[in-house]
Amino acid sequence: MKHIMACLLAAGVMALSASDPHEYRDYQDAKASVETTYRLNHERQTVALVTEKCQQFGQLNRGHYGIWQVLEMLNKMVDESDPDTDLSQLMHALQAAEAIRKDGHPRWFILTGLIHDCGKMLSLYGEPQWAVVGDTFPVGCAFSDAIIYPTLFAENPDSSNPAYQTKNGIYQKHCGLDNLLMSWGHDEYLYQVVKNYLPQEANFIIRYHSFYPLHKQGAYSQFMNERDEQLLEWVKLFNTYDLYSKCPEAPDVEKLKPYYQELIAEFFPDTIAW
Repeated sequence: MKHIMACLLAAGVMALSASDPHEYRDYQDAKASVETTYRLNHERQTVALVTEKCQQFGQLNRGHYGIWQVLEMLNKMVDESDPDTDLSQLMHALQAAEAIRKDGHPRWFILTGLIHDCGKMLSLYGEPQWAVVGDTFPVGCAFSDAIIYPTLFAENPDSSNPAYQTKNGIYQKHCGLDNLLMSWGHDEYLYQVVKNYLPQEANFIIRYHSFYPLHKQGAYSQFMNERDEQLLEWVKLFNTYDLYSKCPEAPDVEKLKPYYQELIAEFFPDTIAW
């Protein structure tokens, strides 16, 4: 754990402070599509919706694709909830992975940076972005004010269900994050796709990297168990690369492609079920 925290201090890519002129996750001046995406997300992410989506996509019957193939497909997709970049998902993936690689982290961690948003394949199936992107949070318990745009939950049907609006809701304290129903999106979908191929640290990052209310503000920490406490440090480390690697300059895809195809082949077969 000390090694992880040391990495947080040592990695140059994340050497930004509150006084840095480039502020990340600034929703005050975000483009209109950001708030629109979150409005629809907060109105519609319910226990019923999440249960339905987990059943619908958890069967992994959408086809067999290679990891690099998916990344190239996502070169068409821009995340409408992201206030920091208008680059495609392939560009963001390479920026994050290259920043991690530069700092000498394990190869599984570099790979996680490359693939962490591949669950946004959901949008290529025709899913609306409010059910694909954005910060995640548990459903089935009270919506925290730590969630971005918290007032937009007023129109969510679960907001008027008393069983879902206590601090713990339908869950037990220290039940473990894996026992929560998280709002549906690319995190949970990709976790289901890749969980049998990667170490637990990578799977935890993929599943919870958008859970900003927890790893930035400590909301919902009552549900964490000892394993979660340990693995959350990897999410916090990863988050610095996910955010602070974003820049307007696009990576050279063709130059980087051979390295990342070799890296992918260490962990994945040519194609996997999606």
